[in-house]
Amino acid sequence: MQSQGYKIRDEGGVHFVSFAVVEWVDIFSRRLYADIVLDSLSYCCKNKGLKLFAWCIMSNHVHLILQAENGDLSGILRDFKKFTSKAIIKAIEDNKQESRRNWMLWIFKKAGESNSRNEHYQFWQQNNHPILLETPAFTLEKLSYLHMNPVKAGIVDKAEEYLLSSARDYNGGKGLIAIEHLTAAYGLRS
Repeated sequence: MQSQGYKIRDEGGVHFVSFAVVEWVDIFSRRLYADIVLDSLSYCCKNKGLKLFAWCIMSNHVHLILQAENGDLSGILRDFKKFTSKAIIKAIEDNKQESRRNWMLWIFKKAGESNSRNEHYQFWQQNNHPILLETPAFTLEKLSYLHMNPVKAGIVDKAEEYLLSSARDYNGGKGLIAIEHLTAAYGLRS
């Protein structure tokens, strides 16, 4: 059940959003599954009015800074999570080389059986932890937190070395998917 504190109250505002895989399963240690998330984010940007400012995919959770042009961020995130959940489950089922296949499907099935919607599988935890970014200082704090996640986890020494984030875009490089720079959009200095 989603807590009142985790509802998106300003559907058109810029938000920092995090969501995690049920039981914190390290699914995104395989690029195949992370690519499904990236492809879906790109689709939402091109076709659903999502503005993606920053992103980071860790092994078992995702951080995003985003906004909905159409003022329906909740709807976009709902559709994104529903699509990626089904696509990743199918990719696991179809991947005969996946050594953790039966174990992961068992966890996702158990989570699906125990949720209030009685779904066959549940991939994502139910909440999104949206935080409205109302000031430039708070926005930069969340941008830094998002990009420093892999550094703090000991995966890389520098944020821009981590492939599965937009840190490269903010350090003069080109990331895996197109983003809109917060620095350009809001006149912020990173």
